[in-house]
Amino acid sequence: QVQLVESGGGLVQAGGSLRLSCAASGRSFSSYAMGWFRQAPGKEREFVATISRSAGSPYYSDSVKGRFTISRGNAKNTVYLQMNSLKPEDTAVYYCAASETIVAVTRSRDYEYWGQGTQVTVSS
Repeated sequence: QVQLVESGGGLVQAGGSLRLSCAASGRSFSSYAMGWFRQAPGKEREFVATISRSAGSPYYSDSVKGRFTISRGNAKNTVYLQMNSLKPEDTAVYYCAASETIVAVTRSRDYEYWGQGTQVTVSS
């Protein structure tokens, strides 16, 4: 199995940027497709972005497409989420997740391992 630890969250003004990181330990990082999800207060957890094992096929939710970029460094066992042009509605706890599937997937139930989350707050 794999353990995941997110970092990089914080408070930022609307229009600003943040870069989230998710460090993985345990079983080979390159064996997992990786994803980012978020959960705002009172709302269900929602898909944000995903990337396949080989770092190909990044896929984004419509709400973040063109503003967020997911990437991974298999040599560093880390996946990143670069978030630009942040909006107040991006405020949420952001979770990193790992899936044993080969391709990138968007459903939370397809991810077996989850981090504890990192808070992102965007002020207006």
